[in-house]
Amino acid sequence: MSDFSTDGDLPNWDLIAGNSERTPAGIELVPAASVRDLRGGRAMVGLPGLGWRGDLRIDDAVVQASRTYVPVLPEQEWYRAEAEQTEVFAPLIPIERVWVERITSKVTATGSDSNLVGRLVSLDAPPPRPPRPIRTVGAVTGLRVVRLPGPTDKIGTDERDLRAVTEPYSGADGDICVRVSTELSWYRWAWSGQAPKTLELPIHLVWVE
Repeated sequence: MSDFSTDGDLPNWDLIAGNSERTPAGIELVPAASVRDLRGGRAMVGLPGLGWRGDLRIDDAVVQASRTYVPVLPEQEWYRAEAEQTEVFAPLIPIERVWVERITSKVTATGSDSNLVGRLVSLDAPPPRPPRPIRTVGAVTGLRVVRLPGPTDKIGTDERDLRAVTEPYSGADGDICVRVSTELSWYRWAWSGQAPKTLELPIHLVWVE
């Protein structure tokens, strides 16, 4: 079998890696009221039928006047508060308007993003986030990504909390690569101007969350 696809003669990276079935777990969103430990969780807020906002982090719920609320912060402010040990103001959102991300193998990779009908969702709750191979995504700079373990990695677990800092490019060895940084470094770049340390990875090991 050839190692090259019929689409533009691009290498079939899954076959080269010997890993045609290996994909990272996807993400489902569950009501915050069903989660015991909320602190530091990734979350979305919104209203059914209206819409959702993501890139948020939350803290443990609080009760005020017999109602339960969740402190919610933009993710950049959460990272800064954690890194610099500073107090920040977190708006309180009613718990029924908060959904928490949970990594699960039940959410799997889907077909082409060009299939609009296949991407239709319900407005009752935030939709799941299936993983996508980075080679199928048009623009990736700034997106959350997952690094799969390579054949020489000893740990053998997926690495998350990463951001892509470039688009795919041709590396020095001829591989198609993308550079990534830790999410903390990505956000620190914004609030301090300090450029992050980055790592070059072949795209067959990188998926968009």
